[in-house]
Amino acid sequence: MAPTDLPIYSIADRLVEACMAHARVLLTAPTGSGKSTQVPQILRDRGVLGDGSVAVLQPRRLAARLLATRVAEERGGALGDEVGYQVRLDGKTSAATRILYVTEGILLRRLLTSPELTGVSAILFDEFHERHVYGDITLARARMLQETIRPDLQLLVMSATLDTHLVHDYLAPAPVLTAEGRQYPVTIDYLPRPVDPRRQPIWDTAAEACDQLLRTGIDGDVLVFMPGAYEIMRTIDAIGDLASARGWTLLPLYGELPPAEQDRAVRPGTRRKIVVATNVAETSITIDGVVAVIDAGLARVARFDPHRGINTLYIEPISQAAAEQRTGRAGRTAPGRCVRLWTEAEHRGRAPQDVPEIRRIDLAEIFLLLQAQGVTDLRTFPWLEAPAEPAIVRAEHLLHDLGAVDASTGQITPLGQRMVSFPVHPRYARMLMAGETYGCTREAALIAALTQAPPVLIRRPPKHVETARDDLLGEHADSDFFRLILAWRYAQQHGFRLDACQRLGIHAGAARQVTPLYEQFLRVATEQGLTINERGASQESIRQCILTAFIDQFALRRDAGTLHCDLVHGRRGELARDSVVRRSRLIVAAEIDEVEHSQGELQVLLRLATAVEESWLASLFPAACHERVEVTFDAASKRVVSKHCQCFRDLVLRTKLAGTPPAETAADLLARAVLAGRITLKQWTPAIEQWICRLNTLVRCCPELGLPGIAEAERLLLLQQLCLGSVSARDIEDQPVWPVLKHWLTPAQEALLEAYVPERVPLPSGRSARVRYDAETPPVLSARIQDLYGLEHTPSIALGQIALVIEILAPNQRPVQVTQDLTGFWRQTYPTLKKALQKRYPKHEWR
Repeated sequence: MAPTDLPIYSIADRLVEACMAHARVLLTAPTGSGKSTQVPQILRDRGVLGDGSVAVLQPRRLAARLLATRVAEERGGALGDEVGYQVRLDGKTSAATRILYVTEGILLRRLLTSPELTGVSAILFDEFHERHVYGDITLARARMLQETIRPDLQLLVMSATLDTHLVHDYLAPAPVLTAEGRQYPVTIDYLPRPVDPRRQPIWDTAAEACDQLLRTGIDGDVLVFMPGAYEIMRTIDAIGDLASARGWTLLPLYGELPPAEQDRAVRPGTRRKIVVATNVAETSITIDGVVAVIDAGLARVARFDPHRGINTLYIEPISQAAAEQRTGRAGRTAPGRCVRLWTEAEHRGRAPQDVPEIRRIDLAEIFLLLQAQGVTDLRTFPWLEAPAEPAIVRAEHLLHDLGAVDASTGQITPLGQRMVSFPVHPRYARMLMAGETYGCTREAALIAALTQAPPVLIRRPPKHVETARDDLLGEHADSDFFRLILAWRYAQQHGFRLDACQRLGIHAGAARQVTPLYEQFLRVATEQGLTINERGASQESIRQCILTAFIDQFALRRDAGTLHCDLVHGRRGELARDSVVRRSRLIVAAEIDEVEHSQGELQVLLRLATAVEESWLASLFPAACHERVEVTFDAASKRVVSKHCQCFRDLVLRTKLAGTPPAETAADLLARAVLAGRITLKQWTPAIEQWICRLNTLVRCCPELGLPGIAEAERLLLLQQLCLGSVSARDIEDQPVWPVLKHWLTPAQEALLEAYVPERVPLPSGRSARVRYDAETPPVLSARIQDLYGLEHTPSIALGQIALVIEILAPNQRPVQVTQDLTGFWRQTYPTLKKALQKRYPKHEWR
């Protein structure tokens, strides 16, 4: 098929017209329509770009290179001339390049050195529906640029499936163009029952599906989707053992493959082929000739890992939308088949769409990059979709802790400017830089790799394995990492053999994963010009390096007899029992693990811990070390004490007594202790509470009198006056309360209180009855029925504004009726009640 026969050319004229008339355009076109390769050429050939270039943003490095290669071939030029690409650590460009395929992060970082994007006429955001955070941020920065100094900059957002409402509202006014695809029907098969991956690995399930597919006979190539390189190679091995696969070429396709092998997977060949790929083949990359897809339904998804405080790739089920994209790959040239390695019921339970990265990853790296571009207020940044506030706070705290951003000004620091150039998470940029400072760059790279890989040492191994581990690895009381490093080196020396690793309880697969990560961190350090130490560094240097990188997870043990710790930023946790630093008072944890127990209780465990010397804090983080005088109420001695505290951030490292506390502060703390029930005032009797209730009742009923009520704040003020000059519970326990309370009202106000809400009310019998006042309910008068004779109507107080509740008592002083309608009681209830009570109490008066 000639490129001009691709479906995208059906709207080429409308696309050019839209770009000429509007600075922002949205384009939706299905996979295989040619948008990724042809739209940049249309803009170039139809004069939309003028003398400038177009930057085509791709979510993946592999796609950027392969697409640039395809377009260069179509235009008959060499890659790197008119058409080029630029990804991290690789690229082919020149002064003549006018169509440039780049990964999203590359263009965002280019804004650091070229804030105006000089020479760039248009930016194409390809596969925008994947919603990678760098794509979101680059779109926001490009819009800001367009609205200020580059109104001529053309923005074109393209996708196979796109939430046009969200993006259109963000870019409005912007026309939406739609190109139809050329899609043949695809038959979808599901598994009849779920498969337990612990019993049957996904690659074996894929091989079974492939065997059935090949035996039915298919006229074309097969595309198998797997989540990562490891699963891809295992799948190729499993399919390679099939008799039905003889004569087929088996090819892997993933980002870390050498370019020649990537090209081999996507180019047409003379033999039928089975390509086993990651989700890179889901959208951007088209493999001609595919008529069948086997989909594992899995992908590696970046998410924030709260255990390690970084972004981690998790293997997760793909969404329904992603599954549809993969299925469509089988129907580009002819009717096809797709075998989904999950059940139809499981499919209905999958998420309809992928969650945007902005809602699931740590944002420290992207925030630091924005800070370097002058964005200081992340909450007012024009997000396409704003991140959650906890994610913003978490990223800000980390950047402050690492010294990348000044906490007081919000400005990026010189250290932060240096960290921006590292293509890794800020935590690891800081670790590598500290590694050079302390002469342990090599060890820093290895520790960074160990924290990113799965756990190398199996926890709670059998006793004989634990003994062998202790004998060979020895004791290292200053850091869990030292034992971990020895374990990894042991596994490396034994070729990561399963039998050798099992002897010491080492997870061979996890240990093997450390190696490429270690090499990657070393390569980054070298590219950044850091000195790589050849000799082994001292343990003290390595520990200081770890502290520098994980200072946001610094912790203080509460006392020598417990593993419970207080962490910076007001958190709490417990040091893991298998840690070697159990005797250390100050530690830093590289991993924080939340474990939910059967009762729903959440335990926060600190793992991969390293012992810290207190003297290091002042030398490494002088601005975070400070002293303060702290006045507190000591619950044990029940007195207010003044302490001189040496602190690191919000943690108190050590204290000593600092003399007599200020009188007003002591009074406030004692008063609050009384309110909290920690101190009992013997003279604060029920009569005191009744007086306060009387006053508050009058304030509610007659606000026009202007009397000062006693709510919680006023109660605290009264107690503060009572406690002034005291420092302990003993000083105030017997303190008279009435003298303080009587000063609350003037004599005139006191007279109003007595007149409106009296303590007692006279009765016709000549006696008086006490009135009970309550904060929530009407006042209550309790009296024997004989004392109420002659009282025909319900009595009231406050000049008749408050009718009393009458609690009528039998001769035995027990209530027999409660009413606010005394007249009705005498007429309706009393006759019957009298008969019953008169029999029981014949000696009493009954009228």
